[in-house]
Amino acid sequence: MTENKDLEALTLVALSVAREAAELVLKAWRSRPSFERKASYADLVTEHDLASERLIRRLLAERTPNLPIVGEEQGGTHSEGRTWYCDPIDGTVNFTHGHAFFAVSIGLLEHGKPVLGAVVAPALASEWHGYVGGGAFRNGNPCQVSPTDDLSDSLVATGFSPVLRRMGAPEDNLAAFARVMPAVRDIRRCGSAALDLCLVADGTYEAYWERKLSPWDMVGGAALVLAAGGRLTSLSGGPADLLRGYIVASNGHVHDGVVALVSQDGQSRLSD
Repeated sequence: MTENKDLEALTLVALSVAREAAELVLKAWRSRPSFERKASYADLVTEHDLASERLIRRLLAERTPNLPIVGEEQGGTHSEGRTWYCDPIDGTVNFTHGHAFFAVSIGLLEHGKPVLGAVVAPALASEWHGYVGGGAFRNGNPCQVSPTDDLSDSLVATGFSPVLRRMGAPEDNLAAFARVMPAVRDIRRCGSAALDLCLVADGTYEAYWERKLSPWDMVGGAALVLAAGGRLTSLSGGPADLLRGYIVASNGHVHDGVVALVSQDGQSRLSD
């Protein structure tokens, strides 16, 4: 009970901080902000990513001074105990083009496992928060994963790593996409891993998979999937390693079917 109260308090901290950062970011939405390219042509950073992360770091440091922070823009040092992971704008490409599918994401990793998350999507007027053992919430209302148990009735989501696309890697997800497409009702590719995971948690999507994510993309949303009763694994169905970034998240019912499809190209070994 004590640990649950602790996680509940930390979740509320994460939600409060994510809300403040999201309010800051929303002021610049649809302003066509200037940007710089990072590792690849599709990996962008704007002054608003940097400002959002500075705010997140300051507020988290004030409210939880003993917890280390790792962020997309300024990095940080992972602790074997608890570590905050924050993405100041997940979906920066969307943000720079005026697309509404972006979010501020904050999550806590404990001994390598996601335990809580808060994700705020200001242009969608939507937010999710929760912790493992305490449930998940969308806009303050309890949410849970979808009950659908037939893959052919499932709406699923994925993404394409700009790093793998640039490298022309054989694991660039195109082959897996082609295998999954005829097996499901449809696939969405909206450009924010944090939001894709939240949409699994609230029952919108039955499943989501992706390759070569960074932990700040996933920790908050992954915790929400687990809090909502979902399942999280590597591409081959083994334990998920969020520091490596090859994951399948689902409602649990269609999980094995998705794993069977996305692991057929022999690249699932990279996730374990």
